[in-house]
Amino acid sequence: MPLETVHSDITVVGGGLAGVCAALAAARQGMRVSLVQNRPVLGGNSSSEVRVWVCGATAHGVQHYARETGIMGELFVENQFTNPEGNPYYWDLVLLEAVRAEPGIELFLNTDVREVDADGPIEDRRIRSVSGWQMGSERRLQFCSAAYIDASGDGLVGFLAGARYRTGRESRDEFQESWAPESADAETLGSTILFYVKDVGYPVKYVPPSFARDITETSIPTLREIHEGANGCDYWWIEWGGDRDVVADNEEIRDELQGAIYGIWDYLKNSGTFDADNLTLEWIGSVPGKREYRRFLGDHVLTQHDVLGQTPFEDRVAFGGWSIDLHPPGGMYATEKGSRHWHPDGNYHIPLRSLYSQNVSNMWMAGRNISATHVAFGSTRVMATCGVIGEAAGIGAALSTRRGCTPRELATDYFDDVRRAIVRADASVLGVRHDDPADRAVTARATASSQLTVLGATTSAGTWELTSALGIVVPVDPAMEGLELLIDADRDTELVVDVHTVSRPQNYVPHEKVVSSSVQVTAGAAQWVTVPVRWHPDSPQNAFLVLRANPSVVVHTSSTPLPGVVTLTYRELAREERYTEQWRAWKQVLHRRAPCLRLAPATDAFSAEKAIGGYARPWAGPQMWVSQPLSMDPEPHLDLSWDQPVTIGEVAVIFDDDLDEDLINLHHHRTPFDVLPTLVRDYRIEVVDKAGRRAVIAEITANRVRHRRHRLPNPVTAMALRLVVTGTNGAHQARVVSLRAWAPED
Repeated sequence: MPLETVHSDITVVGGGLAGVCAALAAARQGMRVSLVQNRPVLGGNSSSEVRVWVCGATAHGVQHYARETGIMGELFVENQFTNPEGNPYYWDLVLLEAVRAEPGIELFLNTDVREVDADGPIEDRRIRSVSGWQMGSERRLQFCSAAYIDASGDGLVGFLAGARYRTGRESRDEFQESWAPESADAETLGSTILFYVKDVGYPVKYVPPSFARDITETSIPTLREIHEGANGCDYWWIEWGGDRDVVADNEEIRDELQGAIYGIWDYLKNSGTFDADNLTLEWIGSVPGKREYRRFLGDHVLTQHDVLGQTPFEDRVAFGGWSIDLHPPGGMYATEKGSRHWHPDGNYHIPLRSLYSQNVSNMWMAGRNISATHVAFGSTRVMATCGVIGEAAGIGAALSTRRGCTPRELATDYFDDVRRAIVRADASVLGVRHDDPADRAVTARATASSQLTVLGATTSAGTWELTSALGIVVPVDPAMEGLELLIDADRDTELVVDVHTVSRPQNYVPHEKVVSSSVQVTAGAAQWVTVPVRWHPDSPQNAFLVLRANPSVVVHTSSTPLPGVVTLTYRELAREERYTEQWRAWKQVLHRRAPCLRLAPATDAFSAEKAIGGYARPWAGPQMWVSQPLSMDPEPHLDLSWDQPVTIGEVAVIFDDDLDEDLINLHHHRTPFDVLPTLVRDYRIEVVDKAGRRAVIAEITANRVRHRRHRLPNPVTAMALRLVVTGTNGAHQARVVSLRAWAPED
């Protein structure tokens, strides 16, 4: 067969979420991208072929205001609208349509890369091309690019190119990781195959195949959860192969997993223990979902200490928040629990230096093959985190290609370029200030028609018994002088409130108590009481208020959520759970609701200035402009003005899509609305020229996304710019995270 050569700026090998996000990110930076995927669908382990739900930094709601933004966030929000029932085939379409909508991407499905042409000494290798075979069309394809992103999961491209890598587990002494084994070994996390069940409404028999495992001869019935209502990822623990080579032994692993599934189904259907007469197997996977294989070495190896200590890397480009989640090598046949978890106190950072090869000068890594120890990989491996890593790698590859520099040079000499590109893309990065001079908004005066100044909810729609401590996280900007609570008391008693700091700007767990206050309460219903808690932090930050348990007190609750407020309750941990750290004792409650409270004095946490420069996601506070309720300000507007005229080529708006709402592609849990209520629905953008003339440059209805970019075919010169909000998707106020006025691009 003749060899066809495909030329592009960047070749991305692997069409899982890491590869999809990398390709989209690079294309949006103006690159021509070849996206090469060896399966007929995109999505990797999240696709309809494998059907693993997409987990990320929210950790199923354990972490707060943690949902990913950027491309991964777009995919979540789009899936919520187009696929509210969590259909795995519709999720495939969300990914496919995102890729097809990007004109800079050429997609090659069913294309298996098998050869890599690389040269140079081992210390400085360079990939010249990668080649493969497109099944079905019988085409031999060679991909030639300036840069390559290995998002293949197993890391075949880097392996063939001679990139340094590791597999298995490091010894405890090498990185002083408490969860590493005493001695290094080759064990990894295993692979998984899932299955779906359907109730057909009448009895269906099941005759197991000859190779079905008799699971009564294993530890599965006693140590793993089996029930007739389970489906898909409920069976995440069907895992095997961690003590094998998950690539070399892939076929054996698939056969064992399928034999176990047919045996589990035999146990469900025919043991007489379950109400399963009307159930039948609707789908069983045929492709093992791999968790772990090669991890390439970059200029930084992410460790357990970086995850749990939330190391604030100067070159941070992505974040995670999932627990360090490690499984026994024996998988489903192990005699210990199927997994153990160690959560960081909040989201942690991932540096650019972990996303490129230390010895292949034009290779980036994206996904589960980044530079991390086995223990740290236990957190970074989940797919939404792989997606944000992919976006960062795509941006990095694009910028290094444009500059003609190596990834290492980009990370050390030109990192400001990366930081500003990531912020402009609204990608998932924490605590990076937006100060790009190309955004004329950062030099503007910001004002608004109104702003939310009193953080409070006063209308009772229910109650919460204070039988255990109640935690309320609130933004303090600039100070707190008192807390009013609407309560019932069945006798005269004392209500005690403690104020704690949080250890980092992205955390929502108590760290250090700074003040305690109490108030005597008389018996009575629906009474407002004032607790004189006073705290004047040096800078705006979140406070964790603890209402100590008092079984004589009931706190009234509101059906209206409050921006920036999280409510949690405390539970004692069982002794065997304590390795997960004490903070997991705090669990969120009153989600999409709030306690009836009022904070004093007036807050600056929602001022117009918060939407200019600063941070584009919660960081020591909500970091957004919030108007007064629409009943008081029916058409709120946010204004920018300059002393001298500025030229604008693009206006971008980032709206609040409630990053505390934990979305998931296949709906491990159901989010009750297709469009996030906090998003602005209808708006217009106006500019005022030097002569004082006002013109509308954009008018949008039915918006349902977070990041809207309005590129102007003809740049405008303006003295002022106004964003007018004329409707929301349900929120009672207008909420704007960031308003940007970009100079025309050269």
